[in-house]
Formats: sequence, structure tokens, C-alpha cells
Amino acid sequence: GRLSHPPLLTMDTWKPARPSALDWIRTKIVCTIGPKTQDVESLKALYGAGMRCARMNFSHGSHEYHAQTIQNLRAAMSGTGGNVCAIMLDTKGPEVRSGKLEGGDVKVVAGTTFTLKHFPDDPTGLTNKGCPEWVAHDYANLHRVVQPGKKIAIDDGLLSLTVTEIKGTDVVCTVDNTVMLGETKGINLPGTPIDLPALTEKDKKDLVFGVQQGVDLIAASFIRKADDVKDIRKVLGLPGRGIKIFSKIENQEGLDNFDAILEVSDGIMVARGDLGIEIPIPQVYLAQKMMIEKCNQAGKPVITATQMLESMIVNPRPTRAEVTDVANAVCQGTDCVMLSGETAKGAWPVECVKTMAEIIKAAEESLDYMQEYLRMRTYTVENKKRQKKEVMVDIQESVSSSVVKTALDIEAKLLLVLSHTGATARAVVKYKPHAPCIAITPSDQTARQLCLSRGVFPRVVGSMIGSDQILQHNCTKLVEERVIQEGDVVVCSHGDHTSAPGSTSVMKILVAKSRS
Repeated sequence: GRLSHPPLLTMDTWKPARPSALDWIRTKIVCTIGPKTQDVESLKALYGAGMRCARMNFSHGSHEYHAQTIQNLRAAMSGTGGNVCAIMLDTKGPEVRSGKLEGGDVKVVAGTTFTLKHFPDDPTGLTNKGCPEWVAHDYANLHRVVQPGKKIAIDDGLLSLTVTEIKGTDVVCTVDNTVMLGETKGINLPGTPIDLPALTEKDKKDLVFGVQQGVDLIAASFIRKADDVKDIRKVLGLPGRGIKIFSKIENQEGLDNFDAILEVSDGIMVARGDLGIEIPIPQVYLAQKMMIEKCNQAGKPVITATQMLESMIVNPRPTRAEVTDVANAVCQGTDCVMLSGETAKGAWPVECVKTMAEIIKAAEESLDYMQEYLRMRTYTVENKKRQKKEVMVDIQESVSSSVVKTALDIEAKLLLVLSHTGATARAVVKYKPHAPCIAITPSDQTARQLCLSRGVFPRVVGSMIGSDQILQHNCTKLVEERVIQEGDVVVCSHGDHTSAPGSTSVMKILVAKSRS
């Protein structure tokens, strides 16, 4: 059938009979790389299936391990004719973990007493191994922040505890449900603000490592306020000033301060895993919808993450609910959808990405792009009137929205933008164009970072001198590659050569010609 091969932007696989560029999937796929997918061949296969960003989870693995992943990804991407894939470092963040257990896992029975103990000289419980009655944990202040009656959730909420009393540093609880508890699991304290610093010493070392390795993006765990993001910027410093920071919103405090966090972040990750434990689970949907909408309005990329195709860790086919979840995020306006365990440790990593690409394609075909455009346009114009913003922003917004409106009116086959920093490309796709937006940039890092913006397809060029020639030349090249045909209309945009990078002010319309 028509959906069996999701058309992807791997230029070298284009055949004359392929459908037009309008068939490319716009929503980007982020894959977590783990033992199952770290080798070069697996990374090539993931890219071929649709991965555009590789995520490294620093809650697991050593620096050597992650350095190998980066090296392998670069090897996989070299020699693919200019294809790019972003590299994301996801910080561990200030998480609380349980300690080791006798025998690796224990059965904890509902109604029994279970105590959380802290050993200052052995926080991970290496020597003080837990049993069905107690377990060690690594949060020194736990006994100070929780109160009787509060809930504690361990291992993604698998085990629920109710605090009954505080004895010195021991937190005594009643077990709410019978489970097999594994060792070193995450501990959540729903509704209890924790006083851990947003950046741990490990995070700082990891960020410095990321700068040295040249990662493109940081996914910052447990961001609770705008200052948390600013602290990360400080650690990245001058050498890491080009790295984009995506704030992961994982609890109520992060939601309460969302507007301020979004203001200082480059993007957002809707981290539904912890969010679903920290806030009542029916509200996760509303939180996701709110965050995607606000990111769309700000023109900043947003990633929807956690359990999107969870059952495919084991099964070769997803559940119907998972398919609907991915499609729903696409229709809500997410820029990226993310796979975690599905590609890191699952049995079907490449099939997962292919499945996701097919779901994305079907969902995108259902959208009415004129409605999408009008919704964003109405919001922006009304908002500007309310806020009386300075003029410069308006020129960029106005030109960008005109580019998309013109492309819709004349049914352009493609948008072509020149963008040093990526700002022009992001400003244009904010208005959800019906056609793909090819972004031409001289910066490898900008190209990789644009892999997280929906509808943008980056290409790297050696020089940006002479914008008219570059646009003309690339138009012709796209005809030769059979992405578009001679006579197709292409709408182009860029800043003018006298203005600062990040100011979109020019719109041109080209008719594609082959080299004559």
C-alpha cells in the first residue's frame, strides 16, 4: 500500500518515480540510543527509518560510553551526502533514587510497613542492602520535606507508599500496593516541593563533557523555574553558547512557572513520565496541550516524550492507543515525537521508527493547513496588539506569515529560506506551511538544530554570499534531484544582507528552472 514506505529526506534515495516533496514527513523523530542501537549500522538504519535526533540519556552510562555513541553517529552520518542528525544530551538532573536490594529485587506487600533510610556514608545502599521492610535512598533531606499523609512513588509509580511517621532520618510508610521492587529506582514525591539544586555536580561534569564533544542540544531534567535554565547557560559558558537548551517540564512547579521557563529556553520537552506521577494523571493531557500550544505560539520547538510506542519494546506492532497518541500529538502541533526504551533497549528499534513515521504521515495528511495558518496568524496579530511589542519582532513575524500565506495562495511546491542562525526558518514554519521548508545554512550546528523544528529540512552550503544566486542555484539543484519539477513555484525568504542575523525581511518568488 501507499503507506508502506514513509518518504524521507534522504536525498540519495530519491528515484524519478518517487512522489513530490509534499510527501515528506514534517514532524521529527527523536530516538534514545542505548546498547541495542549504539553501533554504526544500527544508527544508519535508524536514520534511514526517520530518526533526526539522537538522544543520550545521562541517567545511565559512562562518559566513555556516550563518547562512543557520538563517534558512531558521526561515522554513520559521514558519506551520506550532507544528511544531518542532531545530538542531544539529556541530563540526569536532581533525581532521588532508591538503593541496592538483597537479591536484586524484593516483594513488597500491601499493608505492611516500609521504611526509607538514609546512610550519609552509603547513600546508594551498596553495603546497606534493602529488604522487604526497608530500602536506602540518596536524598539527605527526605525526612525534612515529607509529612505524614503524603504519598511517595517509587519506580515510575509502580510502588505507592503513604508516609505514616518520621523517626529521626527514617521515613516510615505504609505500602499501598503489592509489587516486586527492583533496585536503584527513581523516587517521586508528588505534591512535595524538593529542595535539591537544579544542577547536581554530576550534571555540571556532564555539561562540560557535552561542550567538549560538540553536542547540539541539552535536554535539562526537572526544570522548575527560569533560573534553573540560566544556571545551565552559565555552566555551558562561552564555548557552549551555540548549544540549545530544551527544558523538561516534569512537575507542578515547572507547570506553574511555565511561561517564565519558556521565555529563557530554546525549546521544551513534555516529559510525561514523571509528570504523570507528580500531577494527577488525567491532567497530563491538558498539560501537554497547553505546552504544545504555547511553544507553537512562541515559535519554539517542542518534543512530546514518554511511552509513545511503549508496547513495541516487546511487540512488533503498537497498540491502537499508542498510534492514536502519536497522531494526537502531531495534530496538537508537536515538533518532535520521542522514543525512549523503544529504541534504547527494545526488540524492534528500527520497526519502531518506521511505524512512527507512518503514523506521522497519516496524521499530517489529515491537517487543514489554511486553518493552521489562520489560527497562528490570528493569535500573533491579536497578541501583538495587546502587548505593543517593539517593531523588529513585527517585521519578522509579518514577513514570515506573508511567506506562508503566499505559498498557500499560489500553491507553491516548496519554501526555501536562507538562515545563518536558524531563526528565519523557525519564524517561517511557526505558521505551519503546507509545503516543506528547505533551510539553507552555512552552519553545520544550525542545520543539526533545525532537525528539531517541524517542517524544516536543513541543507548546508559552503558560503552564503550572493543570496539571489544561492536561491537560484539550489532551486535548479532541487529540480535535478527531482524534488520539484521545472515550472514549480518556490517561495523564498531571508534577512537582507545589511541586517543582523535573525531578522527575516525579504520574500521572493522563483519559478524552478533546470540548467539550460
